Amino acid sequence: MPYPRAIAPLLVLLFASPAWADMIALVAGGGDGPDGTEPTTAKLLQPFGVDFDARGTTYIVEMAKGERLRAVTGGKLVTLAGTEGKKGGEGDGGPAARATFNGMHSLAVGPGGTVYLADTWNNRVRVFDPEAGTVKAFAGTGTKGFSGDGGPAKDAKFGGVFCVAFDPAQKNLYVTDLDNRRIRKIDMKTQTVTTAAGNGEKGVPKDGENARTQPLVDPRAHAVDRDGNLWVLERGGHALRVVDPKGTIRTVAGTGKAGRGTGPALEAAMNGPKHLCVDKDGTVLIADTENHRIVRFDPKASTLTAVAGTGKKGNSLGGGDPLKAEFNQPHGVTVHPKTGDIYISDANNGRVLKITRE
Repeated sequence: MPYPRAIAPLLVLLFASPAWADMIALVAGGGDGPDGTEPTTAKLLQPFGVDFDARGTTYIVEMAKGERLRAVTGGKLVTLAGTEGKKGGEGDGGPAARATFNGMHSLAVGPGGTVYLADTWNNRVRVFDPEAGTVKAFAGTGTKGFSGDGGPAKDAKFGGVFCVAFDPAQKNLYVTDLDNRRIRKIDMKTQTVTTAAGNGEKGVPKDGENARTQPLVDPRAHAVDRDGNLWVLERGGHALRVVDPKGTIRTVAGTGKAGRGTGPALEAAMNGPKHLCVDKDGTVLIADTENHRIVRFDPKASTLTAVAGTGKKGNSLGGGDPLKAEFNQPHGVTVHPKTGDIYISDANNGRVLKITRE
């Protein structure tokens, strides 16, 4: 017997699947305020990377215009290391406020809350000690080149350190060594460096081959998931590739040519993607930078879907709807380890945004 008209709408509400009402909002930047002001009224210069520590601090690195490590802590935006706009490679062993950097692109909070910095054009990884307030060298001599595999990371040579990210257990720090077209791995116990992917040559790797014997176009960023898969994002290759735990590489998203698409991942084009992270459900979030959007790769469905951004360059937050928001070359995307919120480094708008999941 059919339900009365008055009851039917109630049943629809009761049994319908709940809506996923994500909201996007400003976290930091977009204003002109100096150090010590509220984050949403403060000034940020080219924020490229975001990460978090266990105490609730949000760390932000600013690229060439900023050359600083900033933090949102205690309800304020403060500078922890570097001097605004000052390039250099000095200050190891001394106060972080006096240290200089050269185009930091990324950061990763490691064991004990130490912050690892991709000091890109100084061709090395440096660390910030939040307890001591100091900066010191960790990997790379500072001289551009390629050497050191099998030996101490501090004695190795890199060519443009564009991304640093740990595996989930924080046993290894992976480094995107872009100019050498390799992803390298540093064992945190022995501090020995090895190559995880790339043979140094430029090209598209062959599916099913050993990642260390294959070329890469220009790896820009990487991430490691809980199953041991190493995800490699290529900027000029306009593609996402994966190295499985056995060391085999294959391409999983992108056409290899610049464009903008969604749907079946190998048919969905990207344009100069520059950062990625693994979400809590194992999907991969990608900052599709030159398309001014964030997309999601689903390994199970092999699809690429839009998460945020209209694809149009701008600065509107679209009334809080992530898909109606506008970005200007987003260079970073990070998932908060506790809340699952998605943080976006909207670099050329000078702000960090957050998608809150409800």
